[in-house]
Amino acid sequence: MTEHNAILLSGPWFEDFHVGLQFDAPAITLTEGHASLHQALFGDRLRLPLDRHSSARITSVEAPLAHPLLVINVAIGQSTWASQRVKANLFYRGLLLQRPVFIGDTLYTRTRVVALRQNRVQEGRAATGIVALEMTTTNQRGETVLHFWRCPMIPCRDPAARTGHADDLDAVGHAADLEAIRAAVPRHWNLRDTTGWSGRNAADCPLHRRFEIEARDTVTLAPELVRVSLNMAMAHTDSRASYLGERLVYGGHTIFMAFAQITRALPNLLGIVAWESCDHTGPVLENDRLRTHFMVTEAIALPAEQGGHLLRIHAECFASRGVPAGTGEEESRVLDWQFWVWSA
Repeated sequence: MTEHNAILLSGPWFEDFHVGLQFDAPAITLTEGHASLHQALFGDRLRLPLDRHSSARITSVEAPLAHPLLVINVAIGQSTWASQRVKANLFYRGLLLQRPVFIGDTLYTRTRVVALRQNRVQEGRAATGIVALEMTTTNQRGETVLHFWRCPMIPCRDPAARTGHADDLDAVGHAADLEAIRAAVPRHWNLRDTTGWSGRNAADCPLHRRFEIEARDTVTLAPELVRVSLNMAMAHTDSRASYLGERLVYGGHTIFMAFAQITRALPNLLGIVAWESCDHTGPVLENDRLRTHFMVTEAIALPAEQGGHLLRIHAECFASRGVPAGTGEEESRVLDWQFWVWSA
């Protein structure tokens, strides 16, 4: 029970936001510990973050390359002061990794509210609204490493609120154009090591042919990923704050697991460059079992100073819940993701 004169620490309601509101979060220096936890959670087979010697030979930087999804996870977590009361995160847009990040780099993320739209009030449901956020992440040298938009749904303080906010969310954010995506691929890395890598390369990826990963992964340790990234969304750690009555799995957890499955099919990826769009189409709970299928929809050869290919991938992830397959298991689509990777 809260004392009468106590100071309540709580997240903002939809009515507390206004366009132009900005905030930051504690900076995070990426360590080997962050990398180890990320690897333990997802079993990702992206080569360079796993092999510091190959990473050094290819990048000419002694510090190991940080997994791009670890970088993205931290940036999202740093933006979650706004989404402590989140009911759902509807989409990510226009995410572009503008330069590589290495273990030992420090990430600073500033977040800005760029649009607000209240959802249509429905009888028997408390009022909610969409808060469109723009994030910019820089390193210790002040260089921009990441930029993107996301849209959490936040409840109103007044269940019958009519705020009048009606911004056009379709106008929020934009996918990075191909020129920007090309420019984000590092130049003058020495890709000689990649000629000895076995497994499927970009040249072995037929366009518009579906790859299905048979093995599924069970979602575990979801709150641990949330805490390590400073994610403040209450629904991920407190079942009372979830509309399902169970802790919601942070959407990034689903994305990272889907990508880890994709690296089994595409073992010679060098990194992620951009997210064209990323929609969470359904909730995920801990102990759900995830499977992914994907197709390569475009392949672009890069000039010699960069090397390799850009691949555009469309992936969908599905969650199974309940008893084993064939005896009543339910499966639903939970992720629709289009993104660009750099491949040997």
